[in-house]
This record gives sequence, structure tokens and C-alpha cells, in this order.
Amino acid sequence: MPEDSIPAEVVSVPVGRVVGGRAEVRDDDWGKETAIIRLDAAQYGPEAVAGLDAFSHLEVVYHFDRVPTDKIQTGARHPRGNADWPLVGIFAQRGKNRPNRLGVSRCRLLKADGLDLHVQGLDAVDGTPVLDIKPYMAEFGPQGDTTQPDWATDLMRNYH
Repeated sequence: MPEDSIPAEVVSVPVGRVVGGRAEVRDDDWGKETAIIRLDAAQYGPEAVAGLDAFSHLEVVYHFDRVPTDKIQTGARHPRGNADWPLVGIFAQRGKNRPNRLGVSRCRLLKADGLDLHVQGLDAVDGTPVLDIKPYMAEFGPQGDTTQPDWATDLMRNYH
């Protein structure tokens, strides 16, 4: 495939689902939410998570499966529809109505119980398909200072 071509389709098979926690889609107050990421026992055995319990946090990639395709946004919008915040492109925000409807979240791993990963602070609702799980390693976090606009700080004020 030439370097400048983009594949027409990328297929991902969920590795598991979110079980429990919040049932309704809501933007704020995720920090205390607890849920289970239940891995698919037909695909994975306990060896798939061997050693994961040595990590305090996970990075979870999931699919915003409740966003209808006709609600996907590709241009600029006011985050959360708030006209007090600037128009910014879909890739300059973390809204769920993204082109591929992918979410990425960091959460605390409370415990691993077989293929059930008990987590806190995962901002995905009950039934959400989980596409991948990675242990969070500090060295993959930002190096050096980070910056963000004031509107993003304001938006996140009640998120966790």
C-alpha cells in the first residue's frame, strides 16, 4: 500500500465490555464511578491479564456505540454546545461524536479477578464495547510541561 493512501476500512473486534457503573450517558462526575471491564472468555484466558494487577492505572480504548452515525461531526463546534466556548475542530476536543467514535480513558485498576478488571474513573457506560486495554506507564505520559486553553480547563472542572 502506498504511504499516502488510507485504508478504506479498519475492523476492530471488542476484547470485552463494560459491565455495571453508569447506565446513562452523562458528561461529568466520572471520578468515583466504578465498573468492570469483562474480557471475552471465548477469546482470552487468564494469561491475557497476567501481571496487569501490578499496575495502578489502565488506558482503555472503547467505542462510543450509542452515537448514531448521523450525529458524527467532522468540523468545528462549540464543545458541549456551549456558545461561551470557542468553535474548535473535532480533533481539538474529546467529544463522543467523533469520526470513528473512539474513546480513550485512563482509569484506576482496583483489582483483577480472572477476566474481570474492576476499575474506577472509566468514563464509559454499561455495555460499552472495549477495543483495547493497556497498562498506564508514566514514561508514556507527557514529557515536560503541558498546556491547554482556558475553555478546556473550565469544561473539565467537574469531570472527575
